[in-house]
Amino acid sequence: MGKYEKLILKILSGQSDTNILFDDLCHILQGSGFVLRIRGSHHVFRKEGIEEKINLQREGNKAKPYQVRQVRYLIVKYQLGCKL
Repeated sequence: MGKYEKLILKILSGQSDTNILFDDLCHILQGSGFVLRIRGSHHVFRKEGIEEKINLQREGNKAKPYQVRQVRYLIVKYQLGCKL
């Protein structure tokens, strides 16, 4: 199992929402086919066929816990983890 498969499992477990690196979360989204647009400190991810957009901002080198929960919701709703 690779690093990002382990990261997806960590995100899905919901036990480490405060310990997910911002760059890793961005990489998961880009690897799932999301397109990144940066406007100032906002990293906005969109994907055709997915109505929600994800807006991420850094908190040091970590992602904010509520943003990890948003990504977990998308992974579960659209079964994104099985496409990586």
